[in-house]
Amino acid sequence: MQPAPVRTVFDVITDFLASDPEPQAVLDYRLPPELEACALELLTRKREDRLTFDEELEMYDFIRADDMMTLLKAKTRLKLSGKA
Repeated sequence: MQPAPVRTVFDVITDFLASDPEPQAVLDYRLPPELEACALELLTRKREDRLTFDEELEMYDFIRADDMMTLLKAKTRLKLSGKA
C-alpha cells in the first residue's frame, strides 16, 4: 500500500480557490489548523537554526503562499469597495 500523497500549502489553497468562493469567504480564509501549526513549528525551528534543507524549502512555500493570499485579500477588498 502506498502512502497518501503529501498535501502542500499550495494544494490546500488552490483547492479552496477552485471551489469558486464568495469574496467574503476569501477575506475570511485561514489555513487549516494543522497547516498553521506546521508553519509555526517551521518558523520556531528556523529561529533556533534547526531546519533541514527540505524544511527550509517548505517554510518558504508557506511564506510565498502567505504573500499570495495577502495580495488576493487586498484585491478582493478593493473590488468589494468599488475602487478596483
